[in-house]
Amino acid sequence: MRVVVIEDEKPAARLLERKLHVFGIQPVALLHSVEESIAWLRQNEMPDLMFVDIQLSDGLSFEIFENVPNAGAIIFTTAYDEFALKAFKLNAIDYLLKPIDEDELRSAIDKYKRLRPVEQPFDLTRLRELFASASTTYRERFTIKIGQQLKVIPIGSVECIYSENKGTFIHTTDSRTFAVDGSLDALENELDPKQFFRVSRKFIIPITAIRDIHVYSNSRLKISLPTFKDDDVVVSREKVHEFKQWIK
Repeated sequence: MRVVVIEDEKPAARLLERKLHVFGIQPVALLHSVEESIAWLRQNEMPDLMFVDIQLSDGLSFEIFENVPNAGAIIFTTAYDEFALKAFKLNAIDYLLKPIDEDELRSAIDKYKRLRPVEQPFDLTRLRELFASASTTYRERFTIKIGQQLKVIPIGSVECIYSENKGTFIHTTDSRTFAVDGSLDALENELDPKQFFRVSRKFIIPITAIRDIHVYSNSRLKISLPTFKDDDVVVSREKVHEFKQWIK
């Protein structure tokens, strides 16, 4: 049985690997990010079973399966509490709550073996909706320190958020730019996914700020914003399908 572990915390990945050894399973790969997982799955024989953390360092693991849709059976591993996770038992084989209990791991593996002949693809769209609904509190404002003063910027005044020269900035609807604390990865998790979308590694944009969408080179899309004039607000090729679903 070919098994892959996708877990951004390397100690947790190695711990799960050791626990799988108890059941005679040697993972063929330990992967630690969305990007690394997509690349590995595209270049290697598909695994029979994957143990997948939901929230990785560079995004949600659901992005992996949008890019590699036939990646095998999945057992989610996550630190979210059991009540929120009951929803994730849709068509995934199972989920394991961290720290992973050995008896629960055995049960999940046994369940996979029983269901393997009739396994069905899980509903990725529904999983995304359920994951979003498990946390209903999103950032409503940014508080910016300017000299000895604090400026409060409502979330509705944000035209885009971007990274540049290792810094993170927000550009507002009145054409001003402010440095903010936190990376794009961290801020992405604090923003309402119905209102904000990470179009690329560099940009997060709100749906209210989109003025025009143009077909761009290499199967990408270019976004025009009301006041932000950077030419690089481009939806990366791997995000185009998800972006089109989002704007609907």
